[in-house]
Amino acid sequence: MSQSLLQLIEHADERALAASALACLDRCLPLLDPAPADEVLRSLWAAVARGEDGWTGRLAEAQDTVARDGEPADDEGALVRGMLRDAPRAWAREPLARWADACSLTALALHQRLEPGSSGPPERYRAGGTEGAGPLVDGELRRQVRVLEVLAAGGAGGLRLTRDITAEGRRVLRAVVSRRARSA
Repeated sequence: MSQSLLQLIEHADERALAASALACLDRCLPLLDPAPADEVLRSLWAAVARGEDGWTGRLAEAQDTVARDGEPADDEGALVRGMLRDAPRAWAREPLARWADACSLTALALHQRLEPGSSGPPERYRAGGTEGAGPLVDGELRRQVRVLEVLAAGGAGGLRLTRDITAEGRRVLRAVVSRRARSA
């Protein structure tokens, strides 16, 4: 990694920050019980593509949809719902940067909970240190960095590639959640 995750967040613009946070949230959706359909965040992804236009309305729709699905049965679900609940209504760099930072940290912490061999504070991983990070945490960290690198490079396909990276991470987490449920 040429830049740490924290450096990438620090230099990202509004669209990249919103997409980064939304990608973290999207990858963690399998931890909600019941897991919402993948389409729950589709309109919010469309709002990120357009920028400020439509963000507030689409965000409220996504928050309402997830809220209607009921209260989380566990702490992990509460953290995922909190990621969406804490999304800023204002399309401005500072609140989006705080949201992206919080979602990054929450996603890493959630992945760490699912990986018993992983140790150390997730903050350390974001600064560039991966010692103690197991494969699940390391994979999430790589996806977060890759998303921000893709978005920083610009180009019309950046959000599409971000969604592809996110879908891969969601599949990995679904498999982990499924394996955990079978062994419980």
